[in-house]
Amino acid sequence: MLSYQHAYHAGNLADVHKHAALAHVCDYLTRKDKPLSYIETHAGRGLYDLRSPEASRTGEAEQGILRAAPWFPDDHPYSRARARIAQTHGPDAYPGSPLIARTLLREMDSLHLAELHPQEHAALRSALRAPNVHVHHQDGFALAQSLCPPTPRRGLMLVDPSWEMKEDYASVPKFLQQIHAKWNVGVLILWYPILSDATHRPMTRALAGAFPEGLMHEVAFPPARKGHRMTGSGLFAVNPPWGLAEALARLSDRFAAL
Repeated sequence: MLSYQHAYHAGNLADVHKHAALAHVCDYLTRKDKPLSYIETHAGRGLYDLRSPEASRTGEAEQGILRAAPWFPDDHPYSRARARIAQTHGPDAYPGSPLIARTLLREMDSLHLAELHPQEHAALRSALRAPNVHVHHQDGFALAQSLCPPTPRRGLMLVDPSWEMKEDYASVPKFLQQIHAKWNVGVLILWYPILSDATHRPMTRALAGAFPEGLMHEVAFPPARKGHRMTGSGLFAVNPPWGLAEALARLSDRFAAL
């Protein structure tokens, strides 16, 4: 469970899908002058180097954000977040989801980030030092249960496990139902991989049954390399905010052209 390190996959096409959606939701929620809570269950290290040995080894960023960056105009919140981070950390820096959220959210907003891997947790603490950012060396599912409903009650939770634990596919729908029961106004976003053996299908059927008003969005893309099992990326949103479905539909057109 603690072996996964996202540095090998940072900036891949799944990140593009997930982070573009996250940036849209953060931008939308901050249009109202009221504080909000952001909770992330599996945060990673927050900041990645696309020229690192890990990223160079897989080449996934080359096929991902380095190819897809022109899809997003300069005023898109995903582009704005990346530009601000590049100014601070250099052109090869790529933000993970916690740093995208921190960049687009405000000082009055509260961020709770969970990361259990010791080295990733230490890097996350180093990358996100701010009074309103709380980095927890804790199981993310347990942290979310303990925090909900958060203060402030407005807000967003990103659930993004590594999916190395096969049990997650069965337990995540129940987890989201429990969180929603505690925090019925929260926007809950789940990311999941689409693998060649369709492991995710029973989970997405359970999610659709539990949340008939939820928003499911999936995109397909070529495998990163020969034998790679991931052939797409999925998102499921509970309480999806206005405009998210349309933003994801535009993104579908981009992925379809790959």
